This record gives sequence, structure tokens and C-alpha cells, in this order.
Amino acid sequence: MKIVIAPDSFKGSLSALEVAKSIQRGIKNVDESIETVMVPMADGGEGTVQSLIDASGGEIVELTVHDPLFREIKSFYGIMGDGVTAVIEMAAASGLPLIKPEERNPLKTTTYGTGELIKDALNRGCRNFIIGLGGSATNDGGCGMARALGVKFFDDRGRETGQGGGELSKIRSIDFSGIDQRIRNAVFTAACDVDNPLCGAKGASAVYGPQKGASPEDVITLDTGLQHFEQIIKEQLHIEINDVPGAGAAGGLGAGVMVFLNATLERGVSIVIRATQLAEKMMGADLVITGEGRIDFQTAYGKTPFGVMQAAKANNIPTIALAGTLGEGYKSLYEKGFDGIFSIINKPMSLQDAIDNAAELLENAAENVVRLWLNVKSP
Repeated sequence: MKIVIAPDSFKGSLSALEVAKSIQRGIKNVDESIETVMVPMADGGEGTVQSLIDASGGEIVELTVHDPLFREIKSFYGIMGDGVTAVIEMAAASGLPLIKPEERNPLKTTTYGTGELIKDALNRGCRNFIIGLGGSATNDGGCGMARALGVKFFDDRGRETGQGGGELSKIRSIDFSGIDQRIRNAVFTAACDVDNPLCGAKGASAVYGPQKGASPEDVITLDTGLQHFEQIIKEQLHIEINDVPGAGAAGGLGAGVMVFLNATLERGVSIVIRATQLAEKMMGADLVITGEGRIDFQTAYGKTPFGVMQAAKANNIPTIALAGTLGEGYKSLYEKGFDGIFSIINKPMSLQDAIDNAAELLENAAENVVRLWLNVKSP
């Protein structure tokens, strides 16, 4: 019997690899001879770097870059086991958790640090890039990232504009002559799980600006700036980006990676499934076990367990999900293809107790699931 173990992390408790190891222990408690294949997963958000590094035998690279307010910080990205694929979470350099709540100001915050991560990976020979767009503190359309890679932005007097979303309206011309030429020979894929356009009522500024510290007046300024930026791109490059689904991701970085890196936007879990070769590893499997900290109706909107289940169903493999919490509407997932969904909690306990004991709870839940599965499968 072969079981593929492909969970996301239990955030705040265990990494995806640690979750997979706990599940594996539960399976082996039942029968040591069961073949297990662990494939740590993610959906393009926090934890994607670690999951892909764990899955591929890669390495974490640590370096100093600039944070959203242009202060030096320690950051990181991953290089997968093939030695040429860089995995970058933009939040590691340009994310909201990097600045204090009272410092949030998307008029000033920049994606420059994300560009520095890309440049370092280029220096190390990477030519394939996976970039997670979630969790940004920025609204600069990716202009900061582009600056770090050699692009220059000038105002109507020929002076370089400053950092942040508040400067976008000043841009009159974009100079690509200094862009890192290695970008032309690299392939960029951005993990994007939202379909917001760049501007307007459903755009980057209106929907996400307030959580980044924007006042109602700031939202207008930011949206006007992105509209102006979109027009400059249209006039100079003949590229129309505003209505592309996902252009508004990460404060317009979705548009930025398309314009400056020629990136393709794709659902995060789909990128991870491909990068980990999950479908190939499922070949010949009798069962797939996935999971994450919380499973509810939103799991169907591109979360890891749903993507894993879809990959398994394409090969007619039953899929069971384990979760710390089963939330509203989780039963609707049965209609979408899951064969079993179980909470690992085995008695009343506090959240902290559940976090502290997650490894043991996962092991026990996996053991119970497999014992039941084997009994059901047996004649």
C-alpha cells in the first residue's frame, strides 16, 4: 500500500514537513510496511519557501535587504534542489508584518527589497523564479522592485521620482536601459490567489489600502497614482494591465511583475503542485492525506488541501484531510471531492494546548484514519 502525505503547514505550530512527518509516524504505527511519500505543500503564501525547499532538498539563503520603509533588515529566499529555481515570498522583504501598525503608510512603502531578493538570486545563477505575492505592506505597483533591478522613473523635470505609492503620479517616463539583462533569460511565475484589477473600486488601493494604513483620502491618492502608472505603461510599452485579473495583487505588484519581469500569474497551489511534481509522486498511490490548520468553505478557493485533492482525483485516488479546526461550511467540501475530513482534536482543549501538542494529535489522528481505511478496504 502506498500513501502520499501532502499537507500545508499548521501555521503557528508546525511546518508542512513537520506535519507530514507526524502523519507518517501515525501511518507507521499501523503498519511499518506501508510505503509513504511525503510532499510538503503550500499555496503560494507564507511558508511556500520552506515547503518547496523541504520538498526538493534545497537551501535557504539569508541576506540583508531593505524593508518597506527602506531600512536594512535580515531577509531570506530559497533555492530549490535543482540549483536554478528561486522561491521568493515578497512578504519576506516587503510584507506588512515587517513594520509596526503605527508605521503603515502605503504612500511611502516600497517593494525595493523584493527586487533585491531577485537580484541576489540572479547573482547566484537562478533563472527560474517563483514569487509569492501575498502579505504586502506596499501599493507602489512594483516600481520599487523594478528600481532595485535597474529601472529608473523620471518626473516632468527629468528628476528621478521617490519611493512609494505616493510618487506614482509624478512619473512621466520610464527608463529600461539599465535593467538587469539577465531577466530576459529568466522565467518568472507569480503565485496570485486574488483576481483584483489594478485600479478602481475593486482595485489594489480601494480593497487593500486601508489595512496597509491608508486613509480614505490616501486611497484616492493611491488609486489615482496607479491609474496614472497604468497610462504611462500603456503609452510607453503598449501594454494594457489594468483589467488583467490579479494585476492589483500585493499593491499592484501583480502588474509590476508582468510589466517588468514578463511574469505569468498563476494560482499558488498550482505552482507548488507542479514544482514538487506532486502528480508524478501520486502515481500508484492508494490514498492521499492532506491538511492544514483550518478547513472550511474557503478551502475550496485555492487553498492547499483543495489543490491536492483535485490532483488526487485526476488519478482517481481517495483523499482525506486533517485539520486543527473544522470551520463553517466544511461539509460542502465533500460534494467537491473529499472522501473524509477530520479534526485532530480529541478532547476539549485550549488553542494553546492544541498548538503545543499538534504533532502528537496529528500522529494519533493519522493512525486512526489509516486503521479505519484498512478495515474498510479489507474484504
